[in-house]
Formats: sequence, C-alpha cells, structure tokens
Amino acid sequence: MAYETLTFDVDADGIALLTLNRPDALNSFTVTMARELEEVFTTDAMADEVRAVVVTGAGRAFCAGMDLSASGNVFGLDESLHPTPERLAEHLADPANHPEYADGVRDTGGKVTLAIHALPKPVIAAVNGPAVGIGATMLCAMDARLASSKAKIGFVFGKLGIVPEACSSYFLPRVVGVPRALEWLYTAEILNPDQALEGGLIRSIHLPDELLPAAIDLARRFTQNRSPVGTALVRQLITRNASARHPLEAHLSDSLAMFYASIGDGKEGVAAFLEKRDPEFTSKASEVPNVFHGDIFTG
Repeated sequence: MAYETLTFDVDADGIALLTLNRPDALNSFTVTMARELEEVFTTDAMADEVRAVVVTGAGRAFCAGMDLSASGNVFGLDESLHPTPERLAEHLADPANHPEYADGVRDTGGKVTLAIHALPKPVIAAVNGPAVGIGATMLCAMDARLASSKAKIGFVFGKLGIVPEACSSYFLPRVVGVPRALEWLYTAEILNPDQALEGGLIRSIHLPDELLPAAIDLARRFTQNRSPVGTALVRQLITRNASARHPLEAHLSDSLAMFYASIGDGKEGVAAFLEKRDPEFTSKASEVPNVFHGDIFTG
C-alpha cells in the first residue's frame, strides 16, 4: 500500500523497514501520519512474511514532534466536546455509537503505540536524529532503541504546557523507572545520546552510517532460526506480565504459552537440537494462541 507520510519495505529475511518520510518537515507528526502508522502496524506489519519491524526517519531527523503549523487544534481534537472518563469508557465499549470520540478525543499517538504494543513481532527503533515529543514517546512502546551519535531525544511537553501522550505514562516508567521518567518530564530537557543511554532509554549508540545496519542486524538476530509463534508469545508475555497484579497471572499465561509452543514448533526445536542442526520452524505469527484470560484486547 502507498502512503503519503511513510515508506514500508520488506527484505528477503522478513525484516521490514518503516521510514517516517516527511524529511522537509523533519518528519514532524500529523494526523495523517498517525493514521498511516496505525494502518501499517495493524495490517502491513501483521503479514506473515514480516518477521520484525525497524523504524527510522528520512533525512536528518527521526521525528521532530507534532507539526504545530496545522490550523485549529493542532492535535486534531474536537474542542466542542466535553469528555469525561465515563464517556470515554463508553466509547471504548461501543465505538460505533461514539465515532466523535475516536477522532476528537482519543490521542492519535496513543492509538499508534497501542498498535505497536499489539503487534506480535519485534519492533526496533533506529533513532537517526532529533526525536522530540511524539517522536520520543512512540519509542517507548518499541522493544529496542538504537541511536545515532547525532540523535537528540526530548520529552518536551512541559515547555508547551501539555502532558506526555502516546501511552507514555504506561511505557516510559517501565523502560526507565518512575523517578527518571518524572525528572525527564519535569525538566523537559533535550537528552543527548549518552544521557539517554545512561538512563536506559536506548540500547546503544552508533555512528550515523552504522546505525541502520546495526538495527537491521539486531532484527535478524531476533528472528532468524526463531519460531514466529514463540517470538510472538515471548513479546506478549513480557510486555503484558510486567504489569501483572500477581505472579499467578504470569504463571497461568506462561503455562498456556508453554503448552501450545511445546506441541507446535517446540517439537521441531527439540528434534533439531538433538540432531545438531538448524530448526525449520513452520508456524505463523497470525496463528498465535490467546493465552491471557479476560484480556479485553484479545477477546
């Protein structure tokens, strides 16, 4: 599918390169980009040929935040509405009868990061330049973040009198811890790569020309000779059970995941180990079983 603000290409190993493609505007975020990103992660990236997704930016920036030049409410919100927690919950329970809340109240960045979170495949960020606002918060839902030595990352919402979005109140503290998240949000300072690395937000720093190859290599290491269903289950178990209320919840989903993995690709994995050869896994991420009881996002 052709996109206005993105490109999406898949190589022979199933590694998809998703590029934010508004280089003349430093890949600043728009409502169109939000819709296209959500579409990519819920359709294109779900194809079984895709094993992992690497996200980067065209030109010298990753994403310079929301495009503040738009007319009206720059975040695309409907200021005529008076939303409450109860009304927003009603929308989630019955979206067909509350379409105005989908576009006029719900945070566009949050819909993107929810789509990233739901993808049953690894997502890796290659932060090639400035990543500010939504450019920073969208990173928090990804599995690994590599940065160029020229990258700059800023949770700058306090300078604009607004709050962090894109579900970052959920994701950011889980990546860097509550005290660090609060410090970065309170100060709204721009972080250099060393500060982001020391804070645990990014995995590694690379020379600009070496960044994308390193991210793609990591994606291959995550996926080659790995079971697609096993990888999908690992991603779900870790990202969801990290916030489980009790270890028993993790035990139950772990048990179901182990059961289904062992009767699927696990048989081939054990045989390959005993025969001292590479496994030939045949599962598809689209066939991953639901192992979470009462999970409203998986039915």
